[in-house]
Amino acid sequence: MEDNVLEIRGVHKSYPGFTMRDVDLVVPTGHVTGLIGPNGAGKTTLVKLVMNLITREAGEIDVFGLDNLLHEAEVKARIGFVYDEPNFPHDVNARDLGRAIGPFYRGWSGERYRRLLGEFGIPVRKRFKALSKGMQMKLALAIALAHDADLLLMDEPTAGLDLEFRRDLLEHLAAILEDERKSVLFSTHVTSDLERFADFITLIRDGEIVFSLPTSDLRDAWGVVKGAADVLARLDAPDVRGVRTGPHGVEALVANASLARTKCGPGVVIDRPSLDDVLVLMTRGDSYVESH
Repeated sequence: MEDNVLEIRGVHKSYPGFTMRDVDLVVPTGHVTGLIGPNGAGKTTLVKLVMNLITREAGEIDVFGLDNLLHEAEVKARIGFVYDEPNFPHDVNARDLGRAIGPFYRGWSGERYRRLLGEFGIPVRKRFKALSKGMQMKLALAIALAHDADLLLMDEPTAGLDLEFRRDLLEHLAAILEDERKSVLFSTHVTSDLERFADFITLIRDGEIVFSLPTSDLRDAWGVVKGAADVLARLDAPDVRGVRTGPHGVEALVANASLARTKCGPGVVIDRPSLDDVLVLMTRGDSYVESH
């Protein structure tokens, strides 16, 4: 079994007003990697490059140890892809959609598909266009799971959906990952979905990977320092990842909370950061630096 289900090396892609240059990323097998970043940062571009829906201009992308261009059919047969906007024929129902898609996948199981439709409460005879956004997303997930995919690529699958559905989705994904061969790359700006679910977090900003770290490192080692404006002078500058100034002082994201505590002394609050703290302070704060 490959150590990494996905390896991206030196990938370049450009559009007018946007450039993704020299992107490197690995997604370990048997884990969930959360891809976070603001809108327009390059999350969807990266996912589409993996699926070869858009063509890279330079670099290499290996999925399951295979080049995703040279072995496109073999690679895609083992991927379950869930878009933020599922794009199926509007007048086809779930039953007929399964019959049409199933023959394209060696691992397709009609029995598994019917079971997933039942678990998700999807009406099998209702046309796609008549389904709610949540039901459309559940149908896309059922299709992705019905052929026993080894890698799930999910691009903003919970955007605009209610909390109950998001919880249901994460519970299903957690059950899937009991099989240690299965892996997930989950792109989202809803960071709360990843707090307890993702094993690794990758932050992309302006088409560049800022960091890719175990979630436990962010949770246990990083911190948010809160205090008066002069607290910044007491911090070790290379340790600061982002700063936000407000009417009551500053918040500084640091990669070593223990060191910051020693530098600042008593009286300064240092909180454990949420993923939302990390995203906001590293992309929308007053200043930010590259992760080391």
